[in-house]
Amino acid sequence: MQRLLIATLLIFGLSLSGEAFAASRIKDIVEVEGMRENVLVGVGLVVGLNGTGDNLRNVPQAKQSQEAMLERLGVNIRDANLNSKNVAYVTVTAKLPPFAAAGSPIDVTVSSMGDAKSLLGGTLIVTPLLGADGQAYAVAQGTVQTGSVSASGASGSSISKGVPTSGRIAGGAIIERELGFQMANMGQVRLTLRNPDFTTARRIADVINAKYPGTANADNPTIVTLRPPIGAGIVPFVTAIESMMVEPDTGARVIIDEVSGVIVMGEQVRVSTVAIAQGNLTITVQESPAVSQPAPFSRGQTAVVPQSAVAVEEEKGRQLITLKSGASLSSLVAGLNALGVTPRDMISILQAIKAAGALQADIEVM
Repeated sequence: MQRLLIATLLIFGLSLSGEAFAASRIKDIVEVEGMRENVLVGVGLVVGLNGTGDNLRNVPQAKQSQEAMLERLGVNIRDANLNSKNVAYVTVTAKLPPFAAAGSPIDVTVSSMGDAKSLLGGTLIVTPLLGADGQAYAVAQGTVQTGSVSASGASGSSISKGVPTSGRIAGGAIIERELGFQMANMGQVRLTLRNPDFTTARRIADVINAKYPGTANADNPTIVTLRPPIGAGIVPFVTAIESMMVEPDTGARVIIDEVSGVIVMGEQVRVSTVAIAQGNLTITVQESPAVSQPAPFSRGQTAVVPQSAVAVEEEKGRQLITLKSGASLSSLVAGLNALGVTPRDMISILQAIKAAGALQADIEVM
């Protein structure tokens, strides 16, 4: 099955080798400055659990948070002996989308921080979500959906599917504060390449300058700076260039997943002059007992005599494959397929070629 998967991937890669680096839209290969998510985090309480919450004696922060929350509501339980397991102390995380407006809902993730067994059916109480600057940007509250199933018996046996101590609340937070990022007032904006490359950055700048002369400059392999034409706003300008087509470039790289035996090679992979041979040598040793019977009236004794059979078998029919200098991906794959190697052997061969200095590509082992 793995060999079939490898062959399929390699054949598919060869069939698309001419299109592997076809032109792509600029918006698909870059990020625009300011258009990024911001991480929010908060801590709160999930209530209404069916005896699956924190043990308040083992999780003091849950008890303290419960006391503080009730005090804000005018209820004093400082000296009360709380022993309920219907409350869980949790952390709440969310991502604030770029240019999000106040009043917009966002999803949140709720995760237990104590010894709660499950958050299924619980309700998150009002929890402010803070940014890296310590300011509250959203407020979360709602029913937690874990998407898991768990059950236990009186004998102590239990079974669970999924993670019952972590869940989500769809649209569970309301944005209360906007970031205040005014892109329309900017005099310039920077494009960040998702895969940094000198050639790609230069091509982006050239394509933009061909239509809007002097508006784009490739600062480095990652950044392309844009300055809109006189009289044009930054937002309409970015909108106009997003659909422009650019052919991205990339370095030669071989990705190897040794666990699953998957190999992915880029079109730019080249091989210097190298000879490759691969074969299997099998040594078989068999032990078979034999009975030694003495002649009649010889007063001898019957004995078991061990007999050994040693055989050496070497797989034949495989020749030495020679790849000339500058061989392409198709030549390399054809040569390896000619040897009839398994995925595991192919990984070893590629690593050996790299060690010999004949593989002009970076090997990344996952």
